Amino acid sequence: MMRPMSFGRLNRRQAVLGSAAALGAGLTLPALARASSPKKGGSFRLGMVGANTNDSHDPATWGTSGLINTGLWGAVYNNLTEVGPDGKLVPELAETIEPSADAKTWVFKLRRGVTFHNGKALDSGDVVASINHHRGKDSKSAAKGIVDQITDIKADGADKVVVTLAQGNADFPYMCTDYHLVIGPAVNGKIDWEPAIGTGGYVFVAHERGISMTLKRNSNYWKAGRAHFDDVKILGIADVAARMNALITGEVDAIARVDIKTLAMLKRNPDVAINEVTGTQHFTMPMFTDVAPFDNKDVRHALKYAIDREAMVNTILLGHGRPGLDSPITPANRYFASDLKPRPYDPDKAKFHLRQAGLSELKIDLSAADAAFNGAVDMALLYREQALKAGIDINVVREADDGYWSNVWLKKPFVMCFWAGRPTEDWMFSQVYAAGADWNDTHWNNQRFNELLVAARAELDESKRAQMYGEMQALVSDDGGAIIPAYANFVDAVSTKIGHDAQMGSNFELDGWKCIERWWMV
Repeated sequence: MMRPMSFGRLNRRQAVLGSAAALGAGLTLPALARASSPKKGGSFRLGMVGANTNDSHDPATWGTSGLINTGLWGAVYNNLTEVGPDGKLVPELAETIEPSADAKTWVFKLRRGVTFHNGKALDSGDVVASINHHRGKDSKSAAKGIVDQITDIKADGADKVVVTLAQGNADFPYMCTDYHLVIGPAVNGKIDWEPAIGTGGYVFVAHERGISMTLKRNSNYWKAGRAHFDDVKILGIADVAARMNALITGEVDAIARVDIKTLAMLKRNPDVAINEVTGTQHFTMPMFTDVAPFDNKDVRHALKYAIDREAMVNTILLGHGRPGLDSPITPANRYFASDLKPRPYDPDKAKFHLRQAGLSELKIDLSAADAAFNGAVDMALLYREQALKAGIDINVVREADDGYWSNVWLKKPFVMCFWAGRPTEDWMFSQVYAAGADWNDTHWNNQRFNELLVAARAELDESKRAQMYGEMQALVSDDGGAIIPAYANFVDAVSTKIGHDAQMGSNFELDGWKCIERWWMV
């Protein structure tokens, strides 16, 4: 039996069938940009990290480019569903969703009257083609780990899409918010992504790869109370000092990833407000578990005991976060394993594990660049100092910021990395920790974990599901190849000329990468 799924408040039955709960611990901390009533007009200029010269408009390729993610996903396109500022699932292009009792079949009824920027009316064929773009045996899409569970997707008339999964997945509507799964206009079942034609609040104007993107407001936007700026310019500013200076001098109106070290000084500026949100963001040091010496579990344990997590949070984040558990599931996630505790800094135990691996000392390279996250190089250097006490000599390799995500991450065996996290446990695990996932940046393959991943996805009993995800977090922490020293707050800075709602999205930086759609000029 199919039951319509409502959005906003979910009772337990709807939560089981509809999705995971909201980002429980996500909240916006003071201080906020000046609140006001939304009004149309003005030009918004945004300074972002992560603009790359090889950025593509094909959503299958999107990674960590802040310019692409805020500009295209956050403003030009829409998804079937989205995560609202309160962390709850809300409809976007899908007006209603009807799941089967076993959460294996999902029927999405589309909104009527929605048009693409080229004038084409949205229909079910556009959704099918957009999702199929990421499917198939030869797909290289970063979303392949999500869509692989789909066994069939078909149009049922012009305004209904029926999706059949290999197994029940209570979180599937949440996964439709993934920033790769945007909906574009199809022609003969295919989509040309280069023109960047969407249904969103802003129309694509120009993109100078690695430098800037220009957008203008879609005067026919279907979503009420959104898309207020007349035009938007996003600037790629990789250097944090240059980004901070651009905000102070008025060259931009908002920036992501503020320099924590100079945050106190910035707070004294009466024209700037700081937005701090705790969510699912975390910093990692992934190592290839199929490459020596990281293929030895004792070596991985030695490296995990050789890092002082408290010192990392206090020194690098200046308290704007908390020690990590070597698991990507944060206190903002629904099934966070609160019984897990951060590993203590214990050089003697690290030495013990080196001896268990047959080593008296260890010399390794760690690639780092602040393109990974603000303070990544400093964190790597501090880790080097801490690890020396355990007989571990870490050579910090300073990599170029430009091209870090295409030339270093997923290419070199031990690197600094950043994850914004995901709203659900299954989503995070499926994209990054499942065997064979395209973004499995540790090459980890744990049979028990993989079995639990499939079982938990289809489990509708809340207590059993919590137990499974708890065991999976413990497995990642104990056996996995990622050192996760810190769960970090999102810290952005905004001109007081910009207004926004009191509650902001905690799933990504800058109001869940939706600042262009949600904010306005005061």
